[in-house]
Formats: sequence, C-alpha cells, structure tokens
Amino acid sequence: METIRKIRLAHHRDQKPIRQIARDMNLSRNTVRKIIRSDVTEQHYKRQTQPSPKLKPYQEQLTQALDEDHEKPKKQRRSAQLLFEMLQREGFTGGYDAVRRFVQKWKLQRTGVSKAFVPLVFVPGEAFQFDWSYEPVELAGVNVQIKVAHFRLCHSRKPFCVAYVRETLEMVLDAHVQAFSFYGGTCCKGIYDNLKTVVSKVLMGKERIFNRRFQTLASHYLFEPVACTPAAGWEKGQVERQVGVVRQRLFAKRRKFTDLDELNQWLKDECQMMAATQKHPEFPEQTVAEVAAKEQASLVPVPLPFDAYQESTARVSLTSLINFDRNRYSVQASAVSKTVTVRAYADQISIIHNGELIGSHRRQFGRDKTLYEP
Repeated sequence: METIRKIRLAHHRDQKPIRQIARDMNLSRNTVRKIIRSDVTEQHYKRQTQPSPKLKPYQEQLTQALDEDHEKPKKQRRSAQLLFEMLQREGFTGGYDAVRRFVQKWKLQRTGVSKAFVPLVFVPGEAFQFDWSYEPVELAGVNVQIKVAHFRLCHSRKPFCVAYVRETLEMVLDAHVQAFSFYGGTCCKGIYDNLKTVVSKVLMGKERIFNRRFQTLASHYLFEPVACTPAAGWEKGQVERQVGVVRQRLFAKRRKFTDLDELNQWLKDECQMMAATQKHPEFPEQTVAEVAAKEQASLVPVPLPFDAYQESTARVSLTSLINFDRNRYSVQASAVSKTVTVRAYADQISIIHNGELIGSHRRQFGRDKTLYEP
C-alpha cells in the first residue's frame, strides 16, 4: 500500500512520467502503468494453490490415516496435532500449519460443510469448566473403566484431572476439593452440563434447581454454578476439547496402576507437564503454566477444605451391621436396631449416631466387573 501511495502521488500530484517513476522506485514500467490505469489504492494477493513441497511425499499416507479415522467413532479420531506428530516420526520436516491446512481441506471436501463459531473470552478468575469422561485402565491387575473428573480454568486453560470408580455426588464433591487445592483458589463461577448428581431439575432457560449438598459446596467456595443449555456442548467447549486431548494423549493405550492413588498422582503430574509445555492460544509467547501463575492473584482464596460427603440413613441390624451401597459395614453393638446416619466420602464410610462416631471404614465398592475393589 505504501508503494501504491507513492506512485499515485508522483503521477497525479507531481506530474512525473511513468518512465521516471519506474526509474526512481526501481520498478518495471508495466507495474507502474498498471497501478495508475487501474486507479486502485490497495492490492491483494491470493494464493491459488498451496504447493506444500515437504508434505507432498506424505500426502498419501496422511489421506489414508484420515480415511481410517473417518470410519471410527468421533471420540477415537486423531486430531491434526497427532497426525502431525505421526508424520514427524516418519521423517516429515515441515510445519504443523501444512498438515492442518491439508486436514481442513480434506474434511471440507468430504463433508462440504464449514463450521463457524464465536470464541468465548474470559477474564482472569472469571470461570472454570467441569466435565466427566470414561477411560479404560488396569488397576491391581483388573481391567476397569474409571471415571475421570476434568477441570479447566477458562482464562489460563490450566487443566486438572482426578479419577474415581463412580461419578456419584460424593465423588463430584471430592473432585472439587481436589481441584481447588490444586489451583490454590477457585473462580467466580463454574460451568457444568446438566449432571443428574448436581442438577435436580431443569427449568426454563438457564434456571436450574441444584442439589442441596452441591449448593452447600458452592456457598463454601464462593462460586456460582451455571448449567449449560441442553445439547449445547460449545458453552463449555474448552473442557470438552480437554477430554478429547487427555484421552488421545494419556489413555490411547491401556495404562497399568496398582491403585487409584498412583493413578491420580500420575494424572496430576501429567496435568502439570501439559501446562508447562503447551503455549497459550491467546498469549503464544507464554505457556499455560505462566499465564496460570499470573491468574493466581485473581482466584478466590480457598478456605478450609469442604467436608465432601453425601448423607443418608440406615438401620442397624441385630448383628450390628448396616447395608450401604450393596455392602455391609459393622458398627458398635450399642446401636443395634437403631437408625444411624451414614456419611459416604469418596474413599471411606463414617457412621454417626446421636452426634457420635460409631463406625468408620475404608469404602468398598460392589462386585460389578466394571468397578475397582480395593
């Protein structure tokens, strides 16, 4: 644009001939003549074809991988990043953008539809997102399907994951306690889908009736729970994407662990490493961990940890046992034939009568083959 402006000024204002303008500006006379006669003030260059010389030897392999993934469920398809890393292992020396453009073009030719969206922007400490995923692992030599609770700070994109054998209310409560301890604070609001353990009733618009115990958790940590519109996953798109990335990067093959504690420590370390190595999409000169460190000052300070239990009642049998969650737990003989309060935590059971603790046990889970029994 600067060159066009100088040519137009020289010709129309200073009355210089085309030959002199071309000589002074080291341009061809045809170029100067074209600018003057077309009377344009700016020019655009649009590449008609993308040669991609480094990618060309790998295009057939990349197309074959895309065709194979197209037949798989959407959650099992490889992303452009994983395809790029696959080609790098085969000797590809080009950039990620070449692979991304090729994948985008292939998808457009295959479907004929191009998606559009408006990205959401969050200020530091404004919100976090939550979701569940199911992943196959081996615990203590048994193949099980664990439930992974995913958290994500919307501004810094810092992830956190913790695994359980179920996704009941006490697991949800405990996951929040673990996450806020990991982040060193919480945000002003949390974004959820309409979990049955959290949302008791869906009303018009964004109105929801939340579980009473979950409301106590939100009041304790001073955040406002917000439920998404049904079937509108884009309202918490960051954590939805995180679920796919974690599945592809961490659970593409079946992992082996001795127990849940080892698994959760591994997940915590992996989340820290992902944050330390990934560039922030809005601040590419910084990593996710560096942006999260700055966001720390905007988080709501965490008070004492929440007592993350779900409460119910049970009657003590004549053999000093109670039935809870398909298992039997012993209590003191003084409570026989009486009604007691059962507080179920993620990893233990506490039995209370008249304000006194009369039994505490490590929690056992049902003998269903999909569950892990410590």
